[in-house]
Amino acid sequence: MSQLHLDPAQIERARESARRIARQVFDQMSAYTTTTVERATLRLLGIDGVDGNGVPLPNRVVNHLQEQGILQHGAATAIAAAMQERGCSAQQVAQAVVDGVLTLTRAKDEAASRASAQSVAAAACRKIAAQRALREERIQTLGEGSTPWLYLIVATGNIHEDVIQARAAAEQGADIIAVIRSTGQSLLDYVPFGATTEGFGGTYATQKNFRLMRAALDEMGAKLGRYIRLTNYCSGLCMPEIAAMGALERLDVMLNDSMYGIIFRDINMQRTFIDQFFSRMVNAFAGVIINTGEDNYLTTADAYEAAHTVLASQLINEQFAVLSGLEPKQMGLGHAFEIHPEMENGLLWELAHAQLARQVFPDATLKYMPPTKHMTGNIFKGQVQNTLFNVVSSVTQQNIHLLGMMTEANHTPFIQDRFLAIQNARYVFGTMKDLHSEIEFKRGGLIEQRAQAVLLDAEQMLATIERIGLPAAISQAMFAEIARTPSGGKGLDGVIEKAGDYSNPFPDLMLAKGARHG
Repeated sequence: MSQLHLDPAQIERARESARRIARQVFDQMSAYTTTTVERATLRLLGIDGVDGNGVPLPNRVVNHLQEQGILQHGAATAIAAAMQERGCSAQQVAQAVVDGVLTLTRAKDEAASRASAQSVAAAACRKIAAQRALREERIQTLGEGSTPWLYLIVATGNIHEDVIQARAAAEQGADIIAVIRSTGQSLLDYVPFGATTEGFGGTYATQKNFRLMRAALDEMGAKLGRYIRLTNYCSGLCMPEIAAMGALERLDVMLNDSMYGIIFRDINMQRTFIDQFFSRMVNAFAGVIINTGEDNYLTTADAYEAAHTVLASQLINEQFAVLSGLEPKQMGLGHAFEIHPEMENGLLWELAHAQLARQVFPDATLKYMPPTKHMTGNIFKGQVQNTLFNVVSSVTQQNIHLLGMMTEANHTPFIQDRFLAIQNARYVFGTMKDLHSEIEFKRGGLIEQRAQAVLLDAEQMLATIERIGLPAAISQAMFAEIARTPSGGKGLDGVIEKAGDYSNPFPDLMLAKGARHG
């Protein structure tokens, strides 16, 4: 495909700054764990369910470990010790704690308990590896849609209604089904349980809901002769737990950004940086593609003026992903078509931004978001805006294409709105299939100059962040024009300093050799 003339040395300088920024945060946060990392660990060890009041057992056990003053040593070792002493499963240990017949204590034989935890964790990893292998086998057998994959949201609040809509969307041509979460779930410090029917503005992310949708999409994939991917939202106060549930239930894509929760949900910075590492590690091991949230920056900041912040954040997200063991093909770095439609040459700038992302991240599975900020409710103009978005996605060879809805700004899209969006995209992608290889960007032209300017601004921004540190940069509202502080936001009380003998078996089992060391 045609390439813009960009300076490889400049790209590498920006990437090196991002690498040092991410590493500095990782090193600072590696001395801490969080309550939700420990709950995710318990879920991976096999603890699930709720007590008589509907409180999840992982929450009850972690609270108990805190009360006993031993959580800082790691939940896995304490559970493994009790499993050895009682000759029972992790689930039975949790139930005994909840029933009040067991008080967890430090392991009498620390080495033996660690070895036991390692063994139970290895079994969990084998289960996740089997799900990853099943995905790969089904893609190999059934095939998959060609990129850009058509990504479509269903979210009625009722998982059973979502399944009906997802089946219809897959039949109409959707390649990825995303079940957006119920409004505010990211601020819940627990994961709801079971199949749910009462979500507002979305459907609760639960392990049962994951299982129901995965089964429905597997059935549709077999019928249609192509693998249908499933997406959910791995963010918020329970980010690591949702990653664990998604890994166990074979989700394929997870919204999983390193800074989104900090900036847009006011979740504590320290909590988020710790949680995103563990959640991405799980996603990496499970073969999940993560989607980052840079598109959101352009809903609060101007898409033209703030374009460089998107690239800078993508580079930081990339380096956090590397530290968690994610391969480039698992990095769905995000960006969006959000320039004001009245801006002269706006389409040229959109092409410049999209092509810049494609060239800076040639091996990433880029996620491209449709116009939302400047959709007015005029459905005819909205259809044109979405068509231009589809054109840019095709020409610049994006990978994950979130379908634009002509009724954006009117209401939650009806199934017929989604059908029209799929028709629009399929028409553009078909009629322009090889256009990207037939055209060239003018050397020194407006598009190339714009891309070079954005790259320069991103390089300079990253150099500044490297100098002052990422927490200070976020405090100064350098992303999305929203300021957050290291000690502010929700969830700081869930950040726990690790004891010197802290142990968690999953990083050693899940991370590729040397990944933690860059």
